[in-house]
Amino acid sequence: MPLSDICVQVACASMGTLNVMSSGPPLRERKKQRTRQALIDTALALFTHRGFGGVTLDELCDEVEVSKRTFFRYFTSKEDVAMAPLEDMWRAFLEELERAEPDGRPLIALLESALMEALDRMPEDDWPGRALLSHRLSRATPSMGAHGLHFCERSTRAALEIMRRRFDLPEDPRPRFAGDMLVAAFNHALDGWADRQGPQAPDVQDLAARVRAAVAAMPGALTLTAAPR
Repeated sequence: MPLSDICVQVACASMGTLNVMSSGPPLRERKKQRTRQALIDTALALFTHRGFGGVTLDELCDEVEVSKRTFFRYFTSKEDVAMAPLEDMWRAFLEELERAEPDGRPLIALLESALMEALDRMPEDDWPGRALLSHRLSRATPSMGAHGLHFCERSTRAALEIMRRRFDLPEDPRPRFAGDMLVAAFNHALDGWADRQGPQAPDVQDLAARVRAAVAAMPGALTLTAAPR
């Protein structure tokens, strides 16, 4: 797809976000949000068109007309900006987990609910397209994959800290295993979602349904037996 077409797509997607923001945070904060989003959209467009390794940080900053100093106020690296859509969702998940109230449900159900709330918070008109580009780039770019694994580990540890601080949980591996299983279920759902997207716009509700189906399949995985062929 030509770079101009990709830029048009991400720019149009951004308009919906900007319209929502216009009645929200103060002007200075809205400007910061616009700069951050411009960096994400431009990075995804350039990396998709030219390949992750075919774009330097200087070229990305020149395209957005910001300095590298400004870039590093928002992101730590090219990998960080390219993974931002999915990382934003997991940050929202941690925020939802901070607010979640235990009600006797299994821990995995509570975690699934927090993840669904986080997905609901993602802008439905533009986040799915960005998340799709980000995930496809990460699968084709080893450094992005490594960055994603590192972020995933930090997020899982942060979730475990929240759970142990807020909930009465046993001092054994089960809470960690619950977090790991949720991440595995999401990654499985994300792979299937990314592989099956056609000409229609990617749908966050489809992704959410795939996550729920993956979580529902986890108990069966624990009792699955391996028989000889």
